[in-house]
Amino acid sequence: MRSGGLEMMSSSAAAIVAFNLKEATNWWSDVNESPVWQDRIFHVLAVLYGIVSVIAVIQLVRIQLRVPEYGWTTQKVFHFLNFLVNGVRALVFVFRRDVQNMQPEILQHILLDIPSLAFFTTYALLVLFWAEIYYQARAVSTDGLRPSFFTINAVVYVIQIALWLVLWWKPVHLMVIISRMFFAGVSLFAALGFLLYGGRLFLMLQRFPVESKGRRKKLQEVGYVTTICFTCFLIRCIMMCFDAFDDAADLDVLDHPILNFIYYLLVEILPSSLVLFILRKLPPKRGITQYHQIQ
Repeated sequence: MRSGGLEMMSSSAAAIVAFNLKEATNWWSDVNESPVWQDRIFHVLAVLYGIVSVIAVIQLVRIQLRVPEYGWTTQKVFHFLNFLVNGVRALVFVFRRDVQNMQPEILQHILLDIPSLAFFTTYALLVLFWAEIYYQARAVSTDGLRPSFFTINAVVYVIQIALWLVLWWKPVHLMVIISRMFFAGVSLFAALGFLLYGGRLFLMLQRFPVESKGRRKKLQEVGYVTTICFTCFLIRCIMMCFDAFDDAADLDVLDHPILNFIYYLLVEILPSSLVLFILRKLPPKRGITQYHQIQ
């Protein structure tokens, strides 16, 4: 009797778990397949991107008012690109259903991919800034860093444009896979860049004397930003790999709004918000130099 009772309890528990899983699956499917929920989620994403864009442009204006005598410093370019990337992404999500219906299909890929490329350029600029600080502190020439930055970005954009053109000429699924894997590789490259130069700068700051002014704050700033950016680009790389080979992880369709929300929240909205908050401090009014802007 005792054995039979245990079996009945086990069967009941299994039935409850199965029921709960079925209900969760139905909820996920109901939301994904509902045009109303699709529009709501995409509009929420648009609002979040819009907020980040507004914050970035406000910070840009504050910096310009603080140091109007300087041109497009590293800090100003970084905030302007954040404003641009998040603003364009907000517009894409406002008109997400129209974007999905655009013809030829290549226009859909371009509108969805361009903000991702610009996001890479924005945060590659931060890697460049840290690399310049690191090499200057070690009395090593930085003359080749900026040309390397422009060359890397040019190569990335040229390859992506070539992939778009091939996809336009011959719209086969293989080219879509290659395009997504290429961007996965670009994201991994960015993640390693943050790990390399953010890690080097962090270790260098650790070796400074304890009584150094601002050492603790700068150490925390570099550590937080490195962790955030490395994580977001690594998640993007992993998701792009799934996106390339698994239709259930496709981010370029209307009927995956929950996945879109989770993905863009983790890899763009939260990282941008946190980095803008961490780097919110304005530059000093006097004695400012080009290589000490992002503070």
